[in-house]
Amino acid sequence: MMFPATMMSARARTTLYAVSLTLGCLIDGVTPARAQIMDRDIGSAPSLLVSRPLPRHVTHKSWVPPFSQPEAVAPNPVSKWLRHRGINFLVDNTNEFAGAITPPTRGGTPGFSNYKQGASNAGQYAMQLDIDWDKLAGWHGFATHMVTIGRYGTTANRMFGDWMNHASETYGGGGNVVVHFVYAYGEETLFGGRLAIAAGRMAEISDFAASPLFCNFQNGSFCGRPKGITDTNFAAGYPASTWGFRIRGRPARSVYVQTGLYPIEDGIYQVFQHRTGFKFNAANIIGYAAPIETAWEPVFRRGTLPGHYKFGAQLFSTPQNDNYLDVAGAPYALTGRKQRRHGASWSTWVMFDQRLLHYHDKDSGLTALSGAIYNDPRTSLRKYLVYAALLNRGYFRTRPYDTMGFAITYTKIADGVTLAEQDMIDRGARSNLPNHATGVQRDTIVMEANYAIHVMPGVIFTPLFEYYIHPNAQSNLRNAALLGFKSHIQLM
Repeated sequence: MMFPATMMSARARTTLYAVSLTLGCLIDGVTPARAQIMDRDIGSAPSLLVSRPLPRHVTHKSWVPPFSQPEAVAPNPVSKWLRHRGINFLVDNTNEFAGAITPPTRGGTPGFSNYKQGASNAGQYAMQLDIDWDKLAGWHGFATHMVTIGRYGTTANRMFGDWMNHASETYGGGGNVVVHFVYAYGEETLFGGRLAIAAGRMAEISDFAASPLFCNFQNGSFCGRPKGITDTNFAAGYPASTWGFRIRGRPARSVYVQTGLYPIEDGIYQVFQHRTGFKFNAANIIGYAAPIETAWEPVFRRGTLPGHYKFGAQLFSTPQNDNYLDVAGAPYALTGRKQRRHGASWSTWVMFDQRLLHYHDKDSGLTALSGAIYNDPRTSLRKYLVYAALLNRGYFRTRPYDTMGFAITYTKIADGVTLAEQDMIDRGARSNLPNHATGVQRDTIVMEANYAIHVMPGVIFTPLFEYYIHPNAQSNLRNAALLGFKSHIQLM
């Protein structure tokens, strides 16, 4: 839903008043219940497993790692009865609102006339089903996992010309249908957690280059995963999935190594192939993605300061176009010839997070995140992305589950893309620029500051501020500031 500028002003005032009133009431006197934080929403389960070192006293017995059991709005005896028998069924809703408080760029250049100042709302309802077949049928170490979602709404960033980083991460990818199938796979855990083998319909980037901490934020440059890791449509990230196989070994308590093989399916983020996600015939497989990742996961100061230090890379076997050169080695934007094709491409990443301070509650403290993603500069749009963030949870003793967050991402566009777009503009072909651009793309920065309020069991409300520098990586677009909020409700 979109609103013109005049309506936005009134809405912004109303939103600010509501946020201020809510903050005042909540911080002053609501007693917090059990922990409910955005690290535990549906979809974070795979990355939670990756981020969980082996227990101190582990045996070689096959066992199923514990499922995510977040608090819910109301106690549910049926859920408790099912979990006791190995069935974990979760339902939640995440809603994200963002409204621009700055006017967009206007002018006679093609594309600018459609820009407007306004607001948008996007959201997702999700269902997760985990089954511990050890408890249910005596199949030691075996579990299955399935997630379906529905998404609605739109995102505000396109109103001011940005197509790279959504202001509301839950927009897109889910098909805008009542039910979108995300993933369903089985996993066998052997030797006391030292070896885990999984296969089925899987979201590769839920296991690789993943962290449950990313979605403490709303903007799409950071939430879900730093956007550079899915620079192409060949890396399947939530809510997209492909057939896949993954194996993870833990040679030491705080070290893991994992790899896998994921068929690349053409159009996994587009409605013509995967609107509902239930297309399983594999007729559109065009190659394979092969990721590998290792990490050190230390826990300092008697278990109060966990950290994760990840290094990874992936290879794509599918041919991709060169972003600058044609088949003869000249700039394609000047010659008009077909772009050169490369038989394979790659991506690499390093990702760190470390809790620096510990406060009162078990999950409280100050955590720092940083990382970098570097893609094949010949074929990528985003040559590299670097990010940094701080999460400060439980700073106020009376609010142990509230979280203050700040995140910043910097994206550098590949040199070939920049040069090709400049060539097109020089020869008067501005209307044919790729990536919905209305000018030359070079770099962009997205920042977010927020405060997540633990309202009651199962409910989180997060007022936030987003700021875009060079939207769509274009210096000819005016910077944009947005106010909004993110809410999460765990129903069961």
